[in-house]
Amino acid sequence: MTMTAMKKLLCAALALTSALSLAACGQSGSTASSQGEGEGVTYKIGISQYGEHASLDNCREGFLEGLRQAGLVEDENLKVLYENAHFDDDMTTQIGETFSAADVDLMVGIATNSAVACYNAAEDKDIPVIFTAITDPVGAHLDSGNITGTSDALPVEGQLKLIRALQPEADTIGIIYTTSEANSVYSVGVYQEKAAEYGFTVEAVGVTAQSEVTQAVDNLIAKGVDCFSNLTDNNVVGVLGSILEKTNEAKIPVYGSEIEQMKKGCAAGAGLDYVQLGIQTGKMAAKVLTGEATCQDMPYEVIENYSTYINSKSLEQLGITLPDDVAQSAEDVANA
Repeated sequence: MTMTAMKKLLCAALALTSALSLAACGQSGSTASSQGEGEGVTYKIGISQYGEHASLDNCREGFLEGLRQAGLVEDENLKVLYENAHFDDDMTTQIGETFSAADVDLMVGIATNSAVACYNAAEDKDIPVIFTAITDPVGAHLDSGNITGTSDALPVEGQLKLIRALQPEADTIGIIYTTSEANSVYSVGVYQEKAAEYGFTVEAVGVTAQSEVTQAVDNLIAKGVDCFSNLTDNNVVGVLGSILEKTNEAKIPVYGSEIEQMKKGCAAGAGLDYVQLGIQTGKMAAKVLTGEATCQDMPYEVIENYSTYINSKSLEQLGITLPDDVAQSAEDVANA
C-alpha cells in the first residue's frame, strides 16, 4: 500500500470514528451552547493533538488539570472529544472539521499544525480556539481573531549559558530541525542570533521527515560538533532514543529543551515543564468557556519560568563534571 493510500485510509477511518462519536454526543446531555449559562451546564470541547510523544501528552494532561482547577471536570460538567493526528496534516484538517460539525464550545490545538487546522475550521462558526505548545504564534498567524493560548518559546540563552558552564572548551553546537515546522525554524534562528555571544557557532541540519533524522545525526557527528541541542521538534523528539544511541557511542552530550528529554537520557537542559504549560492554558480556556473573558481579552502568554534539569547518569557516562553552582539549582531526573 502506498503512503498516499494509507493516509486516505487513516482519514476515512477517522471520519467514520468521528461520525459515530458525534452521533453519541447528539444523544447525550445538553452542552453549554444549547443550555445557556448557569448551573447544570455541560461544556463540550474538542482537543486536537498533532502527535503522540511525552511533551504533547504532558500538555494535554496539564490542560485538563488546569480546567479541573477552575472547576471544569471531565464527565461531570465537561465533555471532551479528543483526537490525535499522528503527525499527519491531512488528519489535522479532518479533526478540525469534525469538531466544527460537532458544534463544540471550544477547540484546543496542541502544536502549531493542529492549532492552525482548528482555527481554520472554527472561523466560519466563530468557535473560540485555544492553542498550546506553539513557539511562534505570530509567525503562525495565530495572534489575532477568536484565538489565544500559550507559547513554549525556548529559553535559548539559558541553554547556551548551561552548555558553556558544562563544556567550557566547546565551540560548535549541532541542531537538527524539521524545515516545515515553524516552531523549529524560529528556534534555530534564535540560536544562530545568540550563539556568538557565548562563544559558539551553530551547525544546523534541516530534515523533511523523521526518517532523515538519524542520518543528520551521523552527519553532525562527522563534522565534529561538540554537543547537540535538542528543540521541541516533533520529528526529532520522536526518535530521541535512536539519537542518544549514536551520540552516547560518540561521547557527545545532547542537551534537551524540556524535562521529558532529560528523563530519556539527555545530559542536561534549560527546560520547560509542559504539564505546567498545559495547566496555564487550561485556566485560560476555563475563562473563555465560562464567559469570564474572551480570547480577544487575553493576549497569548509566553511561559517565562524554566528550570535546569540534569541526568546525573548521562553526565557520568559522558565524563562531564557538574559545576557546584549548577548542581545547587538543578533538578536531577535520572531516576524519575
